[in-house]
Amino acid sequence: MDRTGTDQSAPARSEPRATEFIQGVHGVRYQVKDVNRAIDFYTKQLGFELKLKQLPAFANVSRDGLTILLSGPGASGSRPMPDGQRQEPGGWNRVVLRVRNLPEQIEALRRAGLHFRNDMEVGPGGRQIQLDDPDGNAIELFEPDSRGGARFSVQRVP
Repeated sequence: MDRTGTDQSAPARSEPRATEFIQGVHGVRYQVKDVNRAIDFYTKQLGFELKLKQLPAFANVSRDGLTILLSGPGASGSRPMPDGQRQEPGGWNRVVLRVRNLPEQIEALRRAGLHFRNDMEVGPGGRQIQLDDPDGNAIELFEPDSRGGARFSVQRVP
């Protein structure tokens, strides 16, 4: 501190930091074509809990602190951009869900008729596979490697 009682080691704060307006993560928004169908998929196949349902435009589901906002064609979060570009389902960004016994889960989900984008991959952190929701939005199922060793391969699970 100097003679005036001011701590010279601490920077002066005249303006709030740029990120202080963020209060937390609200959720991940997925564009869907049919909100009811998406609700069924997330609740019945992946064990999410339905939190809000405003058909036909919107719903949100959650699990373990993750909220997925399901925006149908009539939702405010699905409106076209000012340049006319339409928001569509699909893409490569994805929610990653941690699972146990990934090969068994893959078999069960395939028996339920669900679509996978790839075969199970094995890497240094574990193994994963990409599952499509009914509208083509990706969900990654990930099983961490409990052994800690680096491994790389692709494994086809029947």
